[in-house]
Amino acid sequence: MEENIIERTDDGSATLFVPRLNEHYHSTKGALTESRHVFIDMGLKASEADSPHVVEVGFGTGLNAWLTLKEAESSRRHVRYTGLELRPLRWETVERLGYVSDSEQLRIEGVPASCAELFRRMHTAEWEKPVALSPHFTLRKVKADVTRLETGDIEPADIIYYDAFAPEKQPEMWSRELFDRLFAMLNKGGILTTYCAKGVVRRTLQAAGFTVERLPGPPGGKREILRARKA
Repeated sequence: MEENIIERTDDGSATLFVPRLNEHYHSTKGALTESRHVFIDMGLKASEADSPHVVEVGFGTGLNAWLTLKEAESSRRHVRYTGLELRPLRWETVERLGYVSDSEQLRIEGVPASCAELFRRMHTAEWEKPVALSPHFTLRKVKADVTRLETGDIEPADIIYYDAFAPEKQPEMWSRELFDRLFAMLNKGGILTTYCAKGVVRRTLQAAGFTVERLPGPPGGKREILRARKA
């Protein structure tokens, strides 16, 4: 199997290109810009839950989880984070993406913490067990095939980051059956946010019971994204 290839995106941050799918993990227009806009600004910050449980479909490089940890510490808002991933990346691969540097610090309750060390702990943490990475962020990584999840496998969520590969690459990840189960997983008032704004995806979300809105995409990237709510 061909190795994933590290590529630089337009905002200077890196992503991975997957030869077997002919697909990237993030937008080539800006990996960091897209993640922050789609999942933090339009997802986490839009949730009214006091202590939200975030479920990410596609843990991948951990970029979305890392940005969520930083936002949790900045806002002092407690976040429980469940990352679902069928094919975990090796730490050695993720480290080469350079998302954090040794010089970066994250101030946690008055004590400087190395971002590089926290990011490493995020990726090397034991799977299937909750790990408190900071006072306001607890991570549980679950190795799972999302298409086979059953109701009750994951505790109810307040926010779902839907970051699967594109529908034309993984059509099974964008099915009505799967969105039905994700709708059931969400608490009332919960949010699902995704970079994909294709009409067929919007209609499938609506058929599953979501109220769906088109939102402006990230600067320099996609024109629109989708945010779906459970009324």
